[in-house]
Amino acid sequence: MNRREVLAGAGTAAITSLAGCGGVSGLFARPTPEGVYVPDHVEGMEMVGTATLGDVRVGLTYSYPHRFWTVERDGDGYGTSRVDIADDDTVHLMAVPWDPETELVLPNTGLSVAIRTQGELVSQEVIYPMLSQRMGFHYGANFPLDGDGTYEVTVSVGGLSIPRYGGYEGRFDGAAEATIPFEFSADALSAIPYRQLDERRFQPGAVDPMSMDAVPTGVAPDPLPGSQLGRGTSGDAVFLGSVVTADRFGPDPYLAVSARTPYNGLVIPGAGLSASVEGSGPVRLDAAIDPELGFHYGRAVPGLTPASDVEVAVDVPPQVARHVGYETAFLEMPSFTLDAE
Repeated sequence: MNRREVLAGAGTAAITSLAGCGGVSGLFARPTPEGVYVPDHVEGMEMVGTATLGDVRVGLTYSYPHRFWTVERDGDGYGTSRVDIADDDTVHLMAVPWDPETELVLPNTGLSVAIRTQGELVSQEVIYPMLSQRMGFHYGANFPLDGDGTYEVTVSVGGLSIPRYGGYEGRFDGAAEATIPFEFSADALSAIPYRQLDERRFQPGAVDPMSMDAVPTGVAPDPLPGSQLGRGTSGDAVFLGSVVTADRFGPDPYLAVSARTPYNGLVIPGAGLSASVEGSGPVRLDAAIDPELGFHYGRAVPGLTPASDVEVAVDVPPQVARHVGYETAFLEMPSFTLDAE
């Protein structure tokens, strides 16, 4: 079933209810569940193309315009603010940057998009880091287009702004850009399939990530390399911790903590973590990337051993926008202890 067929069968009142609601999820009146939940539908996407930008490979896809939620300060805590679909929004563009050698997805690059047709600028903006159940971590935003035709999408990435270890050291330093041609038609967009979910919708859980041969999905390693410290949970996120002793991290043992979604183990970037070891004062854990550990939060800690008691605090919840199914999760995140299973 495609979006046109869904809307045709929904009736006028239901179609009206979709305005600003991001697809068929507007068809079902219900309170938003707390935590990670199964959406009421899944939808496909189409490939625009891939390009190499310096050391980074980027894949660009599109689908229908989406509502999504950004994270904002809310008094003493954090909440979400819904970004609705504007009247002129035509597509939701999604970009995934990764390392072509290891196929690890690369958060913290920063990414912007400029769309042109016949040499004229249609739209340009820095797009949001996002988390969705179908794509995992990516960058995305809604964009207006000037109808059917040929467009040029220029994707720009910045240098990776976090510590890099092992084979990543000295890579991903500079900004780069590349242009990907985009043949757009409203008919092709409306043919992208929808699948409505019935029994599972709004229940705790998640839909499966989409498998795309051309674009990897940011799945966190499990088990985490190194000597295992255990795992913990907070705000529906799952955290694995390990102690890594390796020259690339320096002379002291390295504490690595990996945050991932609870059902499919998708990497969760954008948080601020600190850790207390054996009751000592907390130390900040840096967002970092390593070919073996992937994206993680870590720091060298003198005296750390696999038997150490480690308490982790989420000082800042993940500052990434969320698609439906994640908008109420990963916000209220109390401290937790890494416990062996």
